Amino acid sequence: MADELIHKPKLDPKASKFALKLRRSKIHRFGIFALEDIPKRARVIEYTGERISRRTISRRLEGEFTYIFMLDSYWGIDGAVNGSGAEIINHSCEPNLEAHIVSARRIYYVSMRAIRAGEELTVDYSFDANQDPHECHCGARTCRGDMRRPANELELDTRRR
Repeated sequence: MADELIHKPKLDPKASKFALKLRRSKIHRFGIFALEDIPKRARVIEYTGERISRRTISRRLEGEFTYIFMLDSYWGIDGAVNGSGAEIINHSCEPNLEAHIVSARRIYYVSMRAIRAGEELTVDYSFDANQDPHECHCGARTCRGDMRRPANELELDTRRR
């Protein structure tokens, strides 16, 4: 399923309140770029796709590229199936977007700061620290070198619960 998205990524303009463009990225393959200034704390784009269970997620994670956003320990959204283009947004250790899960089916990427026209949209993937390493190429000053969430952040999350 992700194969088609790898070769022909798409951006659905109806999923965003701002003018965005899909083009080649210095970070990884393709990226989404702002065509206009975006203010801080604005809903930029909705992450859409097929809502799938843990069993289906396990099968789909076997590919080279996956576009699954985990909603909780059981459900996820696979952006490779009817995605908005938000699934193409690359990881950065200094992101300009963060995910807001609004309901069991709605995810929005919201700007963490003002974003200038021409800037690539990025989000911190925060993969689980227990997963295999995923090398990062974001180029940020504070790049961790890995897309996993640092172990100390995992400890903080556990203590908050």
